[in-house]
Amino acid sequence: MATSWWARAQAGGMLLALLGWVSSCVTTFVPLWKNLNLELNELEVWTMGLWQVCIIQEEGAVECRAHGSFLALPPELRISRLLMCLSNGLGLLGSLLAAPGLEGWRPCEDRPRLKRRLLLAGGAAFGAAGMTTLAPVSWVAYNTVLDFWDDSVPDIVPRWEFGEATFLGWFAGAFLAVGGLLLACSACSTRAAGLPTPACHQPPATRNPARGQPLHPKNADLVI
Repeated sequence: MATSWWARAQAGGMLLALLGWVSSCVTTFVPLWKNLNLELNELEVWTMGLWQVCIIQEEGAVECRAHGSFLALPPELRISRLLMCLSNGLGLLGSLLAAPGLEGWRPCEDRPRLKRRLLLAGGAAFGAAGMTTLAPVSWVAYNTVLDFWDDSVPDIVPRWEFGEATFLGWFAGAFLAVGGLLLACSACSTRAAGLPTPACHQPPATRNPARGQPLHPKNADLVI
């Protein structure tokens, strides 16, 4: 029963972590972190990502242009690029580490201690990937809210709003964190269950002086 629970926790954690990792990779490269609707030209929608800015027209045409210079970007976009790439790398590392530690992985079945360590390391990598995804997405969203409610900017100036990638990034970070936590908890539970149970302490046996055989102390008084 317990083994079945650990196997389900490992499978669920791995599935959530992989889903979060794929979503994080998509969030990194899609230009949908911010949306801008122009009141003067409602036929165009501007979208911004970490790597490029796109103009989506009503006819369906999309024109994208990469950011000019990395150093010219706002600080949140520069650091978000680095953190999201780091998150993708940590997610890949977590997948490579956690996969051999799963319950049904045959090559390491004869080394349970190594499997637990790999599973724990994979869960930690997935958890770190979740944090490095949530941090930049939340930072960009926070600055977007500040700019939207900035009273020093005239009302006629268009304001950037949340894009679809912002919400996808939040879900990706949450999936990575929860998946990594499940993997780590299942590794710790498996380790705790695999420890040998200490035997009950028995009183020292005595020997029958007549026959030289061990005898329990409570029956020693029966021996003449």
